[in-house]
Amino acid sequence: MQLVLDKYGAMLRVKDGRFYVRTEDQKQLIPMSKVKSIMLSRSTMVSAEAIAGAVEREIDLFFVERSGQPFARIWSNRYGSIATIRKNQLAFSHSAEAVGWVKELLSHKLDNQCALLIGLGSPGGATEQLIQSTVDKIKGFQEKIRQLASQDLKAAAGALRGWEGNASRLYFSCISKHLPEAYRFDKRSKRPAMDMFNCLLNYSYGMLYNEVESALIRAGIDPYAGIFHRDEYNRPVLAYDVIERFRVWAEYPVIDLCLQQVIFPEFFDVEDGEYWLNAAGKRILIQSVNDYWEETVTIDRKTRARRNHIRLYAESLANLFKNFNP
Repeated sequence: MQLVLDKYGAMLRVKDGRFYVRTEDQKQLIPMSKVKSIMLSRSTMVSAEAIAGAVEREIDLFFVERSGQPFARIWSNRYGSIATIRKNQLAFSHSAEAVGWVKELLSHKLDNQCALLIGLGSPGGATEQLIQSTVDKIKGFQEKIRQLASQDLKAAAGALRGWEGNASRLYFSCISKHLPEAYRFDKRSKRPAMDMFNCLLNYSYGMLYNEVESALIRAGIDPYAGIFHRDEYNRPVLAYDVIERFRVWAEYPVIDLCLQQVIFPEFFDVEDGEYWLNAAGKRILIQSVNDYWEETVTIDRKTRARRNHIRLYAESLANLFKNFNP
């Protein structure tokens, strides 16, 4: 389970060998063995003993901004594997092989986008033509990515970003047209969000960023040494790379909640046109995302929870770096 503390003044400590959570209206003892991760907001408190218990048991403990974006993490001061992985990771990022890795990454992302769009329609439905037209255009950008001949990632990055960005604009425009009127949006708005859908999606992305960063760290990879995304001070840019492969797993739960029309304006705080999820909205979204990530799916003949597939991919990436011969 994921332990979420986002109520003002909530406290996490250890009592009788278990996590003890205290809020204004509730007290709860939770066995440490049942907790996989702990998410805390700025308005909460955690004891040193609880931190030590999480680190010793490899429980992911992280702090999130109001938007859901992680801003701090506590983990063991020991990486999960040998330094060869991180040394070769840097060499790989400047190699010709990195171009192929990025092309496959973006192509996989666009495949996922097309699959999600096709799932929104029905054969002979009113929007079948719109979906097919959008999918065809996205496939066109995907083919450009696949056919790119450059072996220099620095030289190719601009074109790759342009094709991926154009495909994503088509993708989100098509999604908006399939949502109930209350959830439609003009364009993607990141931080801050300017509508309900983007607010939900930004928070869901924040959860996914954390999941990916955690998986990379556990695999012994440096999440701050990116390949495709530009280096940014104090930003886990490799997590931004790898998340592209799994973005649809943050998008689907949000779309599903909107299609069910179970998200209401009272789940948001609106300040100067900016949308922020409140506690009620966070509870629904976090539960929906976690439930979706715990569903088992088969990928490469391995049937695992989606969350575990992210970790398996991180481990395969660590093996790629470990065996890379500069």
